[in-house]
Amino acid sequence: MEQVSSTGRPVQITVTDGYELRGFKGDTPVTFIRAEFNQAVLGDSAKITVSSEGTAKYNFTSSFEFNPEGGITLDDLAHKPVFLTMTEVLPKEKKQKDEKTLIVGQAVVDLLPLVEGESSFETMVPLHPVLGSPLEPLQPGIKQCSLEVKVSVAEPLLTTAQILGGNLLKVTLEAAYSVPESFIPIGPLQNYMVSLQVPSAGEKDYTIFFKNGTLKLGGEREPVPRPKKWPIANILAPGANNIPDAFIVGGPYEEEDGELNHPEDREFRNQSESIKKRITWDLESRCYLDPPAVVSFQKRIADCRLWPVEITRVPLVTAPKGKTAKFDKMDDENSLSFHGVAYVNMVPLLYPGVKRIRGAFHVHPYIDSIVYEKTKCLFSVFRDTGHNLIPNNKIGGVNSPLSKPVISKNLKEEKIVRKNMEERPRPGDVQASSIKSQSSDTPLETESSLNHNPEGQQYVEAGTYIVLEIQLDKALVPKRMPEELARRVKEMIPPRPPLTRRTGGAQKAVSDYHMQIKSISRVILDEYHRMFGKQVAKLDSDIDSETLEEQKCQLNYELNCSGKYFAFKEQLKHAVVKIVREKYLKTTPFESQETLQTFISELYVFLVDQMHVALNQTMPDDVQGAVSTIHMSSEQLRLFAFEAEVNENFEMAEVYYEERLVREPQNLEHWLDYGAFCLLTQDNTKAQECFRKALSLNQNHIHSLLLCGVLAVLLENYEQAEVFFEDATCLEPTNVVAWTLLGLYYEIQNNDIRMEMAFHEALKQLQARVTKQKSTGTLLEIPVEEGGKVTVESSLGICRMASGSSTGALKVDAPTGPTAPSSILDELLEEPSKLQLQLQEPVLSVQSQDPTISQRPSNQFAKEISTKREASKCQDSSIFLHPTPYGVSQTSTIFMETIRFLMKVNAVQYVHRVLAHELLCPQGGPSCEYYLVLAQTHLLKKDFAKAEECLQQAAQMDYLNPNVWGLKGHLYFLSGNHAEAKACYERTVSFVVDASEMHFIFLRLGHIYLEDKEYEKAKKTYLQACKRSPSCLTWLGLGIACYRLEEITEAEDALSEANALNNNNAEVWAYLALVSLKAGRQLEAEQAYKYTKKLNLKDETLLAEIHMLQETVGFGNPSF
Repeated sequence: MEQVSSTGRPVQITVTDGYELRGFKGDTPVTFIRAEFNQAVLGDSAKITVSSEGTAKYNFTSSFEFNPEGGITLDDLAHKPVFLTMTEVLPKEKKQKDEKTLIVGQAVVDLLPLVEGESSFETMVPLHPVLGSPLEPLQPGIKQCSLEVKVSVAEPLLTTAQILGGNLLKVTLEAAYSVPESFIPIGPLQNYMVSLQVPSAGEKDYTIFFKNGTLKLGGEREPVPRPKKWPIANILAPGANNIPDAFIVGGPYEEEDGELNHPEDREFRNQSESIKKRITWDLESRCYLDPPAVVSFQKRIADCRLWPVEITRVPLVTAPKGKTAKFDKMDDENSLSFHGVAYVNMVPLLYPGVKRIRGAFHVHPYIDSIVYEKTKCLFSVFRDTGHNLIPNNKIGGVNSPLSKPVISKNLKEEKIVRKNMEERPRPGDVQASSIKSQSSDTPLETESSLNHNPEGQQYVEAGTYIVLEIQLDKALVPKRMPEELARRVKEMIPPRPPLTRRTGGAQKAVSDYHMQIKSISRVILDEYHRMFGKQVAKLDSDIDSETLEEQKCQLNYELNCSGKYFAFKEQLKHAVVKIVREKYLKTTPFESQETLQTFISELYVFLVDQMHVALNQTMPDDVQGAVSTIHMSSEQLRLFAFEAEVNENFEMAEVYYEERLVREPQNLEHWLDYGAFCLLTQDNTKAQECFRKALSLNQNHIHSLLLCGVLAVLLENYEQAEVFFEDATCLEPTNVVAWTLLGLYYEIQNNDIRMEMAFHEALKQLQARVTKQKSTGTLLEIPVEEGGKVTVESSLGICRMASGSSTGALKVDAPTGPTAPSSILDELLEEPSKLQLQLQEPVLSVQSQDPTISQRPSNQFAKEISTKREASKCQDSSIFLHPTPYGVSQTSTIFMETIRFLMKVNAVQYVHRVLAHELLCPQGGPSCEYYLVLAQTHLLKKDFAKAEECLQQAAQMDYLNPNVWGLKGHLYFLSGNHAEAKACYERTVSFVVDASEMHFIFLRLGHIYLEDKEYEKAKKTYLQACKRSPSCLTWLGLGIACYRLEEITEAEDALSEANALNNNNAEVWAYLALVSLKAGRQLEAEQAYKYTKKLNLKDETLLAEIHMLQETVGFGNPSF
């Protein structure tokens, strides 16, 4: 390290001008300025007459020598200001030998800029009036009396190494609240003192003292903000006690770092800080730490997390007149009373980026053995080092105006004090008297007396606590900036370039309108053919006008009653709005109703003309040749993939996931779902690719960052994992899961301090969220995942079906609903307010998430299913796709929230570590949800015995939890005990509140009913499943139940739905073959049988049934 020059360097303080000055006598008083520093007078200025405008030019320069090797040090500059006292010289009266002087005011110059590396600075310091001074008190908005001061040194006092490696420590003691009742303001005066030891370079410690606390009876809160004060006594002007630009601002209890920051402490703190006794200091003490001291400071925190802050009171003793005050050490020790200690957790200062801790800390009685056990501190500052070094009478930083300008004497006394402090016993040099003798099991004689502190015990009984703030100029552990984290993420995963913007315009808007008209016309023709097809075929072309008019009325009636008319109007609305916006450029509200009506008339004519153009382009061959297809939505594909996962048909699941990616490669949710699937199949490398692909689409997506971090940990890329987790916490500081995962990462790295920091922040954010919910009066559900993404998997859906089951995987999309032309335009344009609302907001194309299925309208059964599904599709689909965990308490823990997130993405390898934390967490423990998650992990490993034990524990804790019974049903189903599984499923279905996953409960319960030949129950169960979340498996089960009940027509409709969703399911083709054989349709029976053989039906019993029926009816097998 660079060495500071051993020779002293002068620090010059120049007072140039004074403004708005006043005196006791006359408008032009004669004044001079006295400069004082470190209890010594630096010099007096010349006597200057103040002008009538209140200004004076002093041009007075004084100086002192900065010498870190035995004189004034950086530490002195940090916490000792320069005092400038303005004194008025009164005119001499007759027969008066000496001049009389009166102190007018005092200014304070903070030398902190010199400690921060500056070589000079200028400042305008206010001149604070003393009591009885003619100067105006400081008021905002009014010109104040002030002095212009320049401070300079020849070169900066700090070397480059000190600037880079040094630090400035500020300790603010605010108050001690709820002090013992025995503290009374009457009687002998008491000096209330607090001390804190700070490690500095080498073996020497620096002790910070706060003296002269003020005892108050309470009754009102301390105001905030309020100024911080210099820890110096005998300041002449009351206003000069305040440190410039330094205030105590307070803050919410929950955001503090101390001990009383929990919601249950709020009421006690409110009472203590408003109506109970307190001792106030409001003092700020500063300490400069050079680079070796910073290292020592950091090491001391790591070695001793808790630091002792001592508090005591000492009676003020006034020396007899004419004698100096002498204090005997033994008398001082006897006068030491109410000796207490607060244990301040300094570890947060080792958290990355943390520069400040503030909080309330309980005061305990000072007992040596306990203090040593907690802090490894062997001595008391007040007792063992001799508190006679801290005189009871008020010593201060400013002498009287008659102080002698002698610096050497004060420095000499200070050296003696420091020498005595250095000679005190050091930790490790001697053993504390409270430590037991090594040769005996009994404590030393002095231990009993030291362990007995009845006065200190009163702090505990009163609930006394001190509010303390410790602040550093620079964080001990630098925190990576968000920009750096984002840059590193960008380097690891380059962002994918955005897709080219699709160009629109008037021509495309009209083209889209034509397309919608054609689509609606086809649907109307189909409806007409269904209603009057046979009649038209009989009459051929001999249809009179009356018949056509009658058919038109019936068609309109049917369209209105079925709701298709409304659907047609909704289908056209988007196309019409695009024409208005793109062709007519109308994007703002109309100025008047007349203008609106004129525009609507013009628009109507245009739309009708374009409708005729579109209808003329639609040829009959085109209508007849159209092949109806069922389009699968993204959510349906996700459902089918999930079904395939549960049935352990991973190849089919992968097909569905890949199809979703092919359709929407820019949708990051699809990549996340595929990555979660790869985690399930333990293909971690592929999962990492998927999560990184998602992150490349949006580098600010929290879930993608977290999952990239999880995979980096699993693949042991720890440096990358830290970057991902830190970036997530920077982008969303309120994310509980992000902080928890960061803490788990630090645990793997054996970094206990940072682990503690991350868990503490996660808990803080969780408490803040709960507090916000309570304050707003809303009772919110615990989110399944942070950030809003809710996947199809639930807490019960990860139980895989054993191979050989009759359930498979599927494929689907919901077609756009039918809609109708000419008359719809009338109604659409009759609603100008709705149209105007559409024009004011951008139109977004929203794809429905409801798995609606296009069905054949051949009979009443299909209509009934369609009606039920339409009536409940929004509610039931949302229940399935967004399950709400039952029995989850509102006061969830940070670890349980993380477990839910990890289970949703199949990161089971990570879950066990979090479960261990949940078990040991004070707010957690073995809960019902804990055992449910543990049971899931055992089911994934096919460890049915352990899973059953966990479910038994869960049932004991919450017998009415439907999730428990649902998971027990899955357990028995997978282990082959279908009778017990049936009982559990039936109990789950009978609950008023659904389990978080009902889809597979219905599927498996229906499967068991089919096995037990309870076909009516199977039909009802599969009907419920079709209504909630239709899929190939639900329609197949319904078709089988109807077939066994000899309801052939209904069975055919259900099987047709299943086949439309997945035409690669051999079992669907097999039952279609049976239905066709029963119905006597040879061609269809042969085609269905052909696909049954082609797709390799594995159910030999079903195949034998088909062969037997073929022999009975005499057809169906072309190989006969």
